[in-house]
Amino acid sequence: MSKGKVAGAMQRVISCIVYLIIACCPQIQAWPQPAILYSQPLPTPAEENALFTDEEVLRFKLTFNYQELQKDREEMRVYHKATLTYTDTAGTPVQVDLKVMVRGNRRRDPAVCKFPPLMLNFSRKTTPHTVFEKVNKLKLVTHCIGDEYVIREYLVYKVYNIVNEKSFRVRLCQVEYVDMEGKRKPETRYAFLIEDDKEMAKRLQAKIVPDAHVIRMDQTDAYAMAKLALFQYLIGNTDWSVPYRHNIKVIAADTAMIPVAVPYDYDYAGIVAAPYAVPPPELGIRTVRQRLYRGYHFPDKTYREVINFFNIHQADIYRVYTGCTLLDKKYLKQTLSYLDDFYETINNPKAFRTAIVRIGQQNQKSYVVVKGLEEVE
Repeated sequence: MSKGKVAGAMQRVISCIVYLIIACCPQIQAWPQPAILYSQPLPTPAEENALFTDEEVLRFKLTFNYQELQKDREEMRVYHKATLTYTDTAGTPVQVDLKVMVRGNRRRDPAVCKFPPLMLNFSRKTTPHTVFEKVNKLKLVTHCIGDEYVIREYLVYKVYNIVNEKSFRVRLCQVEYVDMEGKRKPETRYAFLIEDDKEMAKRLQAKIVPDAHVIRMDQTDAYAMAKLALFQYLIGNTDWSVPYRHNIKVIAADTAMIPVAVPYDYDYAGIVAAPYAVPPPELGIRTVRQRLYRGYHFPDKTYREVINFFNIHQADIYRVYTGCTLLDKKYLKQTLSYLDDFYETINNPKAFRTAIVRIGQQNQKSYVVVKGLEEVE
């Protein structure tokens, strides 16, 4: 292991120890509020990237050595040469040289995903005047075990775009995977691209808060955090953590402002219902479809504001699903019913107090930390 990786691992261990001390001793604060997070110049506003503002499905061909890439799933992975070809708006074929690497944690396991998620690494020298000219690295969420789960997870990102503009943008794609050795037939599958975290922060005139800074939920923007926590409850997702930065990035608009948590990675959400998604035993739920609130407690005024927000945007959220022609009728019916259950809960004072308020109070007093979480990110 390199010195850099050792240092990074030690840093994460120290961060986890600090968080456990804070969790056990709530009178101890990681730092006073508002927190001074870092001392760096703020970025200038980023121009809109058409790659993520365009709602059309992006179709391209990705050519690489299929066998080499599939075998390279271990911890110490390398990039592999590849070419990406698409047709521009003028109908002209455009070819871009790049490198690709297997990425992910659970989905990198061949027992979970037949085809792993990828990291696309572009060179600024090869992307001018292409649709990728404003990007460097991009995560590509691939079909894993089936196109339907790609579509489902993609739609969750679109829902959170409604919940908070401080969110990751995504672009649905249809990718033709071609083996440069010609040893297997090309196959075309759905996938989606995720905006780079640094580019996301830059677009929002913010910076990524380093993982070394231990931040609890109650040290982030309260209204944004309450919306995030209720959104995770809506989609049936417990696979996230702010202090451990598990499927969460934290950004701050300036060095003296309270930070905002930005979620990503929803394959373990009940609304996606991936076959491999199983809740950790510590949480005491049987399936990922069983909702469990994992947020902290918030003042009644904040709860009212957040409930009001979700009610105002109910039609928009439902439209994400009813407007998607790629969903099968059975899943659409199940999902609309799943959303109905959420709205019945938040609009029933007794049910809301039982499922959200009391659980939030318990979480604030004694939060259940999932075993091994500190090892994931």
